[in-house]
Amino acid sequence: MNPEVSASDIAVLRAQLGREPRGLVAIAARCACGNPTVVKTSPRLPDGTPFPTLYYLTHPGAVGAVSTLEAVGTMREMQARLGEDPALAAAYRAAHERYLEERVAIEDVPEISGISAGGMPDRVKCLHVLVGHALAAGPGVNPLGDEALALIAESWRPDRCTCAAIEE
Repeated sequence: MNPEVSASDIAVLRAQLGREPRGLVAIAARCACGNPTVVKTSPRLPDGTPFPTLYYLTHPGAVGAVSTLEAVGTMREMQARLGEDPALAAAYRAAHERYLEERVAIEDVPEISGISAGGMPDRVKCLHVLVGHALAAGPGVNPLGDEALALIAESWRPDRCTCAAIEE
């Protein structure tokens, strides 16, 4: 992870999100060209609101590709497999535990204690969060985030820049 956040990063994030980034702690993952792809967000936003989403996917190409996965029912299929595959369920629970540890290392927010994001550890609720976690943590940490990344590889990959195509 390259945690440093520059003025240029803030400008890119503003364009990606269509608003000012909130609670920004670090850039957790970058595109091949160096633009932010995932931000690490404070567990408590500046206005005091608890915010369980530690890793927030910002890259428009990635967001669009993941949205397509969600639209075609990928979450339902993954959810079903969680109930059928004890090894997958254990790896997903481990991802949840790591997510919580990383968030508490920034700040322990009692209102969201034990709650990670994306439905972890028992549900598959948001692939955007799982992909953001997979990109930030690296391969082998979030199995369903890794799987979603593999599923979108033809339309978006972190090692192939699509930023210029999006900005045009």
